Amino acid sequence: MNKVVLMGRLTRDPEVRYTQGENQMAIARYTLAVDRRYNRGNDENTADFIPCVAFGKAGEFAEKYFRKGTKIAVSGRIQTGSYTNKDGVKVYTTEVIVDDQEFAESKSNSSNSDGNYGSGFGGSGSQSAAPMSAGDGFMNIPDGIDEELPFN
Repeated sequence: MNKVVLMGRLTRDPEVRYTQGENQMAIARYTLAVDRRYNRGNDENTADFIPCVAFGKAGEFAEKYFRKGTKIAVSGRIQTGSYTNKDGVKVYTTEVIVDDQEFAESKSNSSNSDGNYGSGFGGSGSQSAAPMSAGDGFMNIPDGIDEELPFN
């Protein structure tokens, strides 16, 4: 099985091109900076920069809504390939072919982001009244909401 799920921030605005011909299709290319979970004793944050490609409607969506610094979640598959450049050197490529992509934080969190990622996976950005993070990665649950939760 070839399945990958990533969450990170765009390093720049997506680069979008359209195929030629009668039925044009958008092809959006962007790079996600994905924080590494463990950094082996370094105090500095480290990240992997992962190239992603979205086709068709997903490419059009990326062109319209994604901007540098936007935190997104992506699922898709890894594709490898190779080509010979103009100097005759074989170049190997690895990229994520996007099946699904979505915002991973609200627009207000994105514009006020200080590097603390308190918002969770998913959502369209309409939850501006959501409880803020306690700083430990978990959200504070308001008092009295226990009766409304769908589980015990």
